Amino acid sequence: MSSLGDLLVVEGSAFVAAPLAGMTLAQLGADVIRFDPIEGGLDVHRWPVTPAGRSLYWAGLNKGKRSLRVDIRRAEGRDLVYALLGAPGSGRGLFLTNFPAQGWLDYEAVRAHSRPDLVMVNVMGSSDGRSALDYTINCAVGYPLVTGNATPEAPVNHVFPAWDALTGLAAALAMTAAERQRRATGRGQLARLSLADVALWMVGNLGHIGEVEVGGVDRPPLGNDLFGAFGRDFPTADRERIYVVAITRQQWRGLVEATGIAGEMAALAARAGADLDREGDRFEHRDAIAEHVGPWIAARPLGEVAAAFDAHKVCWGRYQTFRQMVAEDPRCSEANPLFQRVEQPGIGSYLMPGLPIAFAAEPRPAVRRAPLLGEHTDEILAEVLGLSSAEIGRLHDAKVVAGIDRAEASSAPTRESPAQE
Repeated sequence: MSSLGDLLVVEGSAFVAAPLAGMTLAQLGADVIRFDPIEGGLDVHRWPVTPAGRSLYWAGLNKGKRSLRVDIRRAEGRDLVYALLGAPGSGRGLFLTNFPAQGWLDYEAVRAHSRPDLVMVNVMGSSDGRSALDYTINCAVGYPLVTGNATPEAPVNHVFPAWDALTGLAAALAMTAAERQRRATGRGQLARLSLADVALWMVGNLGHIGEVEVGGVDRPPLGNDLFGAFGRDFPTADRERIYVVAITRQQWRGLVEATGIAGEMAALAARAGADLDREGDRFEHRDAIAEHVGPWIAARPLGEVAAAFDAHKVCWGRYQTFRQMVAEDPRCSEANPLFQRVEQPGIGSYLMPGLPIAFAAEPRPAVRRAPLLGEHTDEILAEVLGLSSAEIGRLHDAKVVAGIDRAEASSAPTRESPAQE
């Protein structure tokens, strides 16, 4: 994919949101250069890790980027970052970071040392300047108190970092929007967004704020039930567990036909004065519906349930562990064009996802692995900044920059390797 092939984005980041934004831009074709301290950034060893201690987390969020190791605690190292940002060209001068935009990374300071049309996207924790992570934002926006069977004394955190993920994608969108505006006006700008504001944005979009302010209610926890329609988990005869959803009228009628409970549902509707073609009525009478759906599922093995549900276009899914997903689900395999098996130096070969968007005008690009720390230091200094080999050698000798650690060098492919290029 080469939609953003004329962009060079400099990334200074850690954790999820900002690295995800940079990786998304890279998978859309941008040249993304991530700079890290010589010893590695805050997330270079973050779990999950391999038995040898290599971070699968870091490798997963930095696919397709180039890596520069530079001592940003020294003025000469910071000047190299400024020089990268000041590189001439219409698609350059783009800075993505979740580091605090202060001191040497203050927007006006960076702009003064690089180029006047600098575009900088700064990801923050909280819009009021306080430090925050997905976990501290999540606990403040209501969801842990309505998840599962939560109580005020025992809230249930969602383990998926939803606000990090949404913020990363929003940051990538912010970069492309600001760069497009710069092309139209010639002006750069600082764009800020925070995990907290992204969370509140979605909580508001999904009606939770209106539910309180207009309806005057605070939603209770509902276990695994789907709010506002029929959705519940059920065991099968062979001890599998599935989730069944009927939001639309077609989904509801398919479920009724598949389980053969039309007569029972008609009787329930008449007895309760309900219209079960309406999703809200199905929610109100979910327990009575489950009394008929549950036994039908419990009397049959998963294969039989799946065949009947698929034949009637029921919306359902199987509960799977990560291991089951990888081993048994064809969607998580090379049969899905999203995935390719890629050799990651120091880790091994495993399935890696590329961009989850399929553009009709061109085939999906090859999935590019993550760089080794400092793998592209010399080529960045030479090709982007135009430094001579003597000057690059001096920077290495002065320990302002570094390449790949010797222990990693033997596992790194050459530049021509298709795994990277």
